[in-house]
Amino acid sequence: MQERKEKNRPQPYPLRLRHLPQIQQFTIPCASQVFIVGFGGGWEGLGEGCAYTMKYRDLHIQTQREAPNNARTEGFAFLVRAGYLTRENVPTQLGEYTLHHLRNLSENPSFFDNFLLPTIGNDSEIFFPMIPGSIEVAHCPSCKYTERLELAQFAKIPLPGEEELALEKVSTPDCHTIEALADFLGVPKEKTAKALMYTRLSDDQFIFVVVRGDMQLSEVKLKTQVGNVRPATAEEIERSGAAAGYASPIGLRDTLIVVDDLIPRSQNLVAGANEAGCHLKHTNYGRDYSAEIVVDLVQAKAGDACVTCGNPLSVVSAISLATRKDYQFENILLALAETHHDAKGLTLPHPAAPFDVYLMHVPGKEVDTRARAEEIYNILRSAGVSVLFDDRDERAGVKFNDADLIGCPIRVTVGEKGLKEGKIEAKKRTDTTSQLMLIEEVTAFMKN
Repeated sequence: MQERKEKNRPQPYPLRLRHLPQIQQFTIPCASQVFIVGFGGGWEGLGEGCAYTMKYRDLHIQTQREAPNNARTEGFAFLVRAGYLTRENVPTQLGEYTLHHLRNLSENPSFFDNFLLPTIGNDSEIFFPMIPGSIEVAHCPSCKYTERLELAQFAKIPLPGEEELALEKVSTPDCHTIEALADFLGVPKEKTAKALMYTRLSDDQFIFVVVRGDMQLSEVKLKTQVGNVRPATAEEIERSGAAAGYASPIGLRDTLIVVDDLIPRSQNLVAGANEAGCHLKHTNYGRDYSAEIVVDLVQAKAGDACVTCGNPLSVVSAISLATRKDYQFENILLALAETHHDAKGLTLPHPAAPFDVYLMHVPGKEVDTRARAEEIYNILRSAGVSVLFDDRDERAGVKFNDADLIGCPIRVTVGEKGLKEGKIEAKKRTDTTSQLMLIEEVTAFMKN
């Protein structure tokens, strides 16, 4: 078996965004110009040096105090509460804006490295493990070998070699399954041959598959070898000379025989006699039948030996983040939310966050804090800082809570007390305390 080199965190090929379809358009004001953005699709004319800046009310952000009832994970709950997704898992305007940001970042093939995600993967695909994930992945904790379960290889251990014995036909009434057959004859399932029968869609070729009785066929592996198939009908099985429930590859007509590569190393297996109520003991590949294709066909399971290092495999649920062909940006956003949050909301890292700064003002009695916040907004834009400006006339507590939910790396608060000293308040999302500083010190604070 050929050994494959695997990497823990490979980089997929960069997706060229101009190849994506444009579906719907809206405008995003920027520091120097306005760009037309395609919802769910491509981005055209995105210039260098543009700092993404938006005002809270322009994005129509709607935060929620409570997690939705259908929240399947904490990350999904916070994406809904922070206004990135609807309860139906549809991106909002803020969500679409964030997906655009991720698409733009993906022009740099190494952009994944800065997201600090606990990914697993191989040369073809990157996964994010999570319990509700729709993909089952075989993963070796020791050497990091990773593959979709239906494609994963494992180190197969054949039974001790035996001298080939003569065929013996035995009566096995009502033994339609491997379990019933093994119990009736008093043999382990690994001493039986499991038969599966298909018909190829392209040419109606009857296909007979043999795997060891204690193993499960991977139809994905089979289709990789022979093309798309469907289960054979009763008429097709009978026409080949096989008997459903009591089938073997011995003596079949007009049949493409495909066997798992462990079968030639397994002697004296019990297989069907192609006669209802009967099986054959001591069937042997090569002597009693041969196959056109001998290849790995079975599906790995938890505890199987890793094909690379021999240690036990784990099976984990996951979502796909990237393949050689493209990135799954909505899954990347979910993975970021699952990884980067605390009790108050999202804690998105730079550069994954759609905005570096959440800018807000606290209404004052003597100073027009909103006007000063507008000035700071324009200063940050001119400095190339991406800003979400909360321009609502809301109470400070509401804004603080929303800032924590949305999860920008830095919150800048413009308040009357600080402005009297020529200062604003800056706080990193993951810090517990804030700092007063001069306005011109904010950009240096971000870099640190």
